[in-house]
Amino acid sequence: MSAAPETAHGSSGRLLPLIDGIVYGPVRSRRLGRSLGINVLPPRRKVCSFNCVYCQYGWTDLRADPRTLAWPSPDCVTAAVSAALSRCDAGGLDRLTLAGHGEPTLHPDFPAIVDGLRALRAREAPGARLAVLTNGSEIHRPEVREALRRLDECCVKLDGGDADTIRRTNATARDVSSFLEALAGLPAVIVQALFVRDPRGRCGNDSDEAVERWVEAVARIRPRAVHVYTIARGMALPRLEAVPRERLEAIAARVAARGLDVAVFT
Repeated sequence: MSAAPETAHGSSGRLLPLIDGIVYGPVRSRRLGRSLGINVLPPRRKVCSFNCVYCQYGWTDLRADPRTLAWPSPDCVTAAVSAALSRCDAGGLDRLTLAGHGEPTLHPDFPAIVDGLRALRAREAPGARLAVLTNGSEIHRPEVREALRRLDECCVKLDGGDADTIRRTNATARDVSSFLEALAGLPAVIVQALFVRDPRGRCGNDSDEAVERWVEAVARIRPRAVHVYTIARGMALPRLEAVPRERLEAIAARVAARGLDVAVFT
C-alpha cells in the first residue's frame, strides 16, 4: 500500500477508505471466513452500477466513464494475488474473494481475470474457494454469466423483491423478473441481503410487505444459501439504522420455511 487512500466521493470520516491497490487482507469476514480480498477496480476510484444507500464506501461517482479508467490488467491481478499468497499463510485461507470498492464484473476483462485466478488458485492455494461479491448487474452479458459459473461461490446482492424497494435501496432500475430468471440459472448462487431501517420511511427494506416480496423472489431463485445481515460500518446515508437481531431472525425464519439454507450475520 502506498500513501493513505482517499475516502469515497461525498464521504465522511466514518466510511471505509477506497483501496489503493489490488489485494487487501486477509480479512476476517463475518460471512466468508478468512478471506484474501481482490480489488479489480481502478485504484482509489469507486466504480459501481448501483448507488446503495448503505454503502460503506460512500456514494458512487456517477460522472465516471468506465471506458476511460485505469483498470488493472488480468496479468497484474494474478501477479498481485500470487505475491500476496507468498506472504501470507495460503493454507489458512478460506476464500479468495473478488470484491473491492465497486462492482467487479464491470471490469472489461472480468472473464480473463477469473480464468487467471482459477489457475493460480490451483497452484498456490488449492484449499481456498474462489468467490465474488456482485450486485449481478452484468449478468445479462453472456461472457460475464459464464465467468460467474466458473467460480466456486457467486454471492449476489438482492435487497428487495420488487422494483420500487430496489430503486429506493440500491438506486438502480432493475427488471426483477428477468434478473431472478438469470440468477436461477447459476449453479453456485448465494443470495446476500442487507436490511436497513430509515426513520423517515424512505429507504428501509424490512417492512412486512417488503420482506414478503423479497422472500418470494428468493424462493424463485432457489439459491445454494441465503445470507441475512444488517449494517456494521459507516454508510453513504448516515441516518439509516441497523435492523435488530430478532427481526433478522424472523426474516430468516420465513426463508427457512421455504426449505432454503439461511444464516443470519450481525
